[in-house]
Amino acid sequence: MIPFDRIETVFLDVGNTLVSIDFQRVASALAALGTPVDLDVLRRAEAASRPRISKRFAVTPWREPEEPFVVYLRGILTELERLQAGGNGRLSALVPQLVPMLRGARASDLWSSVMPRVPESLSALKALGLRLAVVSNSDGTVEQMLRSVSLRDYLDAVVDSAVVGYEKPDPRIFEHALSRVGADPATTLHVGDLYDADVVGARGAGLHALLLDPFGDWTQVDCDTIPDLSALATAMVHARRAGSA
Repeated sequence: MIPFDRIETVFLDVGNTLVSIDFQRVASALAALGTPVDLDVLRRAEAASRPRISKRFAVTPWREPEEPFVVYLRGILTELERLQAGGNGRLSALVPQLVPMLRGARASDLWSSVMPRVPESLSALKALGLRLAVVSNSDGTVEQMLRSVSLRDYLDAVVDSAVVGYEKPDPRIFEHALSRVGADPATTLHVGDLYDADVVGARGAGLHALLLDPFGDWTQVDCDTIPDLSALATAMVHARRAGSA
């Protein structure tokens, strides 16, 4: 169990923790290819794809024949076919056409939609006196993106793998973040959406780890899960109140 009442620092992943992909843009691209899709179903498919692709995204350096973005999109479309009960690989076959329609020069060109209740949750965590830092596998543009969506001011530090030279699950990226904010791993919690990158990496550096699981897709993991950042803020507030009672 995570000792929420003793946590002093929270590290946060970015993708699917603070921001999501632009689901409307993905849906529009699919519609242009003759495959309209409900936005809620698309969001559900993305979340369901995470347990299936987690291990693949935790191998560094990347060794697969397809680049990470292609693997990610293919995972979403595979789950979308499953949720819509059919397709026989038709959606997955659209990946080569979909990639150039969605790809920008930077990851933040697609990953820029602030998730529900994130600003309020970050504000609540800061009000508890917690140090907050981002620890993200990115392309060197995550800090700029966080500024553009008005989230940077909530954070004490932003650690981008492309800048520091280590990617999760390498514990050195977490150790770098600990040094940046002067945190103790025993009182630091990392929150992210991929078990094999976020949980395994955080534990390797001696941190507590919490997995975001909005729909209960992670059924065989040995860690605590929580649906979103708002639920984390609520848990932290309740723990602080119980500890001071």
